[in-house]
Amino acid sequence: MEPSPGKHLTSRRSFLGATSAATTASLTTQALASRRPVHSAQNDDGNLKLGLVGCGGRGAGAANQALTADDKVTLHAMCDLDRGVLDKAVEILVKNQPDRVDVPEERRFDTFQGYKRVIEECDVVILATSPGFRPQHFEEAVAQGKHVFMEKPVASDVNGIKRVLAAGEQAKAKNLKVAVGLQRRHQPGYQEWVKRIQDGAIGDLLVLRALWNGSSRPGKPRLEGETELEYQIRNWYYFTWLSGDHNVEQHVHNLDIANWMMGDQHPVVARGMGGQEVRNAPENGQIFDHHFVEYEYADGTILYSQARQIPNCIRDISESAIGTLGRANLMQREFTISGPNAAVKRFRKNEDGHQLEHYPFFKAIREDLEHNEAKRGADATMAAILGRMSSYSGQEVTWDDAMASNQTLVPDNLVDFNSPAPVSPDSGGYYPKAIPGVSGPFELWY
Repeated sequence: MEPSPGKHLTSRRSFLGATSAATTASLTTQALASRRPVHSAQNDDGNLKLGLVGCGGRGAGAANQALTADDKVTLHAMCDLDRGVLDKAVEILVKNQPDRVDVPEERRFDTFQGYKRVIEECDVVILATSPGFRPQHFEEAVAQGKHVFMEKPVASDVNGIKRVLAAGEQAKAKNLKVAVGLQRRHQPGYQEWVKRIQDGAIGDLLVLRALWNGSSRPGKPRLEGETELEYQIRNWYYFTWLSGDHNVEQHVHNLDIANWMMGDQHPVVARGMGGQEVRNAPENGQIFDHHFVEYEYADGTILYSQARQIPNCIRDISESAIGTLGRANLMQREFTISGPNAAVKRFRKNEDGHQLEHYPFFKAIREDLEHNEAKRGADATMAAILGRMSSYSGQEVTWDDAMASNQTLVPDNLVDFNSPAPVSPDSGGYYPKAIPGVSGPFELWY
């Protein structure tokens, strides 16, 4: 679908007004303590068994926050392909929540099918592995009828997005609650400022900007004796099939805010560029270290997007919007609006969205409230994938063409670490990478 040539400001203002009201009502319902006595999906004693799939830092953190959000939740089963990571997470969580962790040896799983056992054992499951595995884990949780908190991004390829959307609809039909770890949505500062933008504080939106220009994590050298698949999963951030690239894995947060400001629309086209300028050792795998993408929404609004991980460069993780009446800046510690509706909001400390996002999720489970964030998580992730397709190829890529491509990076036939990895290094240890101007937007570049 091509973007429309002109902007329809009046019609979009009306749309955003209605959307803003609905969004605000939804957020208020989630944030405030409703007392409706409805049926809740929990055990007879009110206790919920929590499962964790993916026990790294984000997974262990999410489990700790889930236990903090609801005092009748017990961590019951866990899975990670690295047994050392799993056991360390248990140790940390027991220290933090000594009376809330009950994960004996028989409920610790470290195989490729172990996630199914965790889901089977529990009422609620946290999915926090590398993103490439998220769609199949989400599908399984929904098939087994379990509530799901899944970390962002929700997929690394187009096929995964389609699977998440389909499973999200199945979750709705089964009245399952689904949360996605786009925590800014649950931070009061973001809620207030996005509402102001949608209510017209800066007029009709013309141009948006989304930045994740930050630090770079080091790649992990290969260990003696590990298989190729084992190495790639341990060094998952640097392989596109597992992480989606850093503009998907991290920048998805900023793109979600842009979609939110636009009334939960998504871009319809991307024009991008990028490459691997300084981070080009074998352990840096396949991903780029910089992306720049110009997105366009259906009404012609432009979003300029940057995701860069190059040392000694400007650091800026923020969102902003320019409208017909002024500008809104959403930075980590200060939000501002210029123009006739000028305002400033400073934060003495960052709001802990990672904690706040769990309260409405468990409240929805307890009180049988509507809570399904799968589609907006998929839309934000797909926007990031669309940008990656464009920056990898150097081509203009439309949303409709991308969704029609069914690009698949993640194999479904991995049974253990001896399974063949989807990409292989050359004799020097270097992995195939996309080349703008050479690689096609939908084909596999390896």
